[in-house]
Amino acid sequence: MNSSEKEKEVAEIEATEITSNGENAKVKKTKKKNKKKVASKDAEKRGVCYLSRIPPHMDHVKLRHILSQFGDIQRIFLSPQGSATQVPSKRSRGSRDQEYSEGWVEFGDKRVAKRVANMLNGEQIGGRKRSSFYYDLWNIKYLSKFKWDDLTEELAFKKAIREQKLAVELSAAKRERDFYLSRVDQSRALNAIEERLKKKQKIEQDSGVAKVIRHFPQTKPIAADAKKSKPELSDDVLDAVFGGS
Repeated sequence: MNSSEKEKEVAEIEATEITSNGENAKVKKTKKKNKKKVASKDAEKRGVCYLSRIPPHMDHVKLRHILSQFGDIQRIFLSPQGSATQVPSKRSRGSRDQEYSEGWVEFGDKRVAKRVANMLNGEQIGGRKRSSFYYDLWNIKYLSKFKWDDLTEELAFKKAIREQKLAVELSAAKRERDFYLSRVDQSRALNAIEERLKKKQKIEQDSGVAKVIRHFPQTKPIAADAKKSKPELSDDVLDAVFGGS
């Protein structure tokens, strides 16, 4: 086989590989588009309910256990009480002792979410009588045209504002600290100067050397009565000198 024929075969193989890679990329893009379409359709079907109050000792596990009997639940996010709101994460898990102020529950079907909110709002939570929230009431509302992405965007915005405020507070605290440290350094320098002066005075007193006071000759000021004591020229003499008539 000649070298030219080998080069042709290599070129044909490379061309087929390029076309196959291009086709694979197109297939991947179409799959991604289909997944996005399916996800958007699923998001349109879902509904979010808002809980304005979370009873004490209730976490997302207990809440899911109670509400899952009414329909399929996708996601739950509870806002910790007395702490900054955080963006919901798959890895985040609430503590047993953690109390929550409000929460959001996403149902797989918006019709189920609306029915659950209308049915449970103002009703007793119930469950086991030993539970601490047995006599508490549901404060739940269906959020029309509200999606989970809106919640994450809102929480991310609040987090950005909180971080900005924290940065401003930290910068102010740093300025105060630097000012305080500068004043401390100044006071230390003044105290060191005073200590040196005291030591110097003590050494002079112990050695008995008197402090040398230098005197410099100065001209005495002219008294105010000296002008009056000077003899004044008469008018006749002045007329004779300047030729007055």
